[in-house]
Amino acid sequence: MRTRASVMSAAAAAFQREGYDRSSLARISKASGMSVGAVTFHFSSKEELANAVDRKGRSVTLTTVEQACAEPGTALRRLIGLTLHLARLMEEDPWVSAAIRLARERPQVPAWSAVWLPTVNELLDLASENGELRAGTPVGDVATLVEHLTAGAEVHVMYHRTDDDHESAVERMARLWCLILRGFSVDPSGVEPVTD
Repeated sequence: MRTRASVMSAAAAAFQREGYDRSSLARISKASGMSVGAVTFHFSSKEELANAVDRKGRSVTLTTVEQACAEPGTALRRLIGLTLHLARLMEEDPWVSAAIRLARERPQVPAWSAVWLPTVNELLDLASENGELRAGTPVGDVATLVEHLTAGAEVHVMYHRTDDDHESAVERMARLWCLILRGFSVDPSGVEPVTD
């Protein structure tokens, strides 16, 4: 089990950093301190290893989604909290970062958003039913907005990790939510995100 975990950790780091095509079993085995034979004993191919890393990243994401939904507050507050948790996962969890990149680079794999987008839609429907959105707010458009915010956070994490501004994806998303909420929330002050 330790060998398998070590190989998967090395693979997650490789897939996150180099992508699927540029990662090789030889590089992964070297990074894990295992022989190629030990790696292929547990994973017969790079694709099988990538699938295991992807499952782990999606599992971590699903656990976070469930935790975010269990937090107190209105549906809209939980939705915003969920997006902040997703941004934090992108920055801090190598399994999730690897799963996101693997899904983007392998078209046969469902998008990472397939893990959390159904919950976003449920929370938005609930927010609409509870009168938390301004009348006439198109719920589907808000769901699209959430997808775009999350994609923006992903780009921020991928390309701005070494920027001098040191603003995290979570901080940036929270700031954007403060602007957005003035546009469609009945009571923006009641649902503004807390990032600490």
